[in-house]
Amino acid sequence: MRILNNRKEIADAAGEELGVSEWVAVTQERIDLFADASGDRQWIHVDAERAADGPFGATVAHGYLTLSMLPFLGAQVYAFAGDVARVNYGLNKVRFVAPVKVNSKIRDRVELLTVEDIDKGQRATLQHTVEIKGSDKPACVAETVVLLMGT
Repeated sequence: MRILNNRKEIADAAGEELGVSEWVAVTQERIDLFADASGDRQWIHVDAERAADGPFGATVAHGYLTLSMLPFLGAQVYAFAGDVARVNYGLNKVRFVAPVKVNSKIRDRVELLTVEDIDKGQRATLQHTVEIKGSDKPACVAETVVLLMGT
């Protein structure tokens, strides 16, 4: 895990890959729990029998499930240390490139794209590329923006 300890280290890391998370299995249980939490119970996610004959040959994770895993996966890759409040500011761009079939394994490759000084700290833009084990295409590519207050 890459730990960025202060304002200078954070700024100096702009343009660098921070690392890659461990592989995590996307099980049907995880998909079903997300379906229950989000209310999105479309058959391609939760009906294994019907999905077997569907466009992907199996159930697939919700794109937003994959996106929601970025904090968990990213925490394996990097941390902003010190007495700093980390506030999600938003997303610049998100693309769901390839479906995540049930029981696939995914991981997050994280790059710190830019770091800008703001009134009370820094604004960091990170690119998360969620890879699928055995696939040439990523599941998701997302630019996230985080405010680091107090750095």
